[in-house]
Amino acid sequence: MAVDELDTRILRLMIEQPRTSVREYARVLGIARGTLQARIDRLERNGVITGTGPVLSAAALGHPVLAFVHIEVTQGHLDDVGDALAEVPEIVEAFSITGGGDLLTRVVARDNGHLEDVIQRLINLPGVVRTRTEMALRERVPHRILPLVESVGRRTRMVR
Repeated sequence: MAVDELDTRILRLMIEQPRTSVREYARVLGIARGTLQARIDRLERNGVITGTGPVLSAAALGHPVLAFVHIEVTQGHLDDVGDALAEVPEIVEAFSITGGGDLLTRVVARDNGHLEDVIQRLINLPGVVRTRTEMALRERVPHRILPLVESVGRRTRMVR
């Protein structure tokens, strides 16, 4: 989906001021509220905007340890293992990957002992051959999307 300059401005406002009303966004952007709502609806329909809830901190919820666990799966069991991973609350993300392993998970834990317990749970899942764990020491670039939005918006302007 093409994201134009106005979409980029809308998305920037929504990211930087998530608690602001649609009416206020329209006022700041200098556009009609109906136009803004139609744009937001289109961005949601096309999967650009995927949620509007709060962003939560696992560390503040008592899970400051972050690890990335690569999981090698027996052939033909990828879907089964993926479904089983969804039942483990400490797994906050899981992806099918290429390269060294079949799945990459992002795992949070209360401490190193708890992380070991979670990994043991993963190892015992039917279809899991082995795991490899890498612990995060410090977040260097927090999850962000605004620079990408602005890059896409700039490319759209250049194409015209």
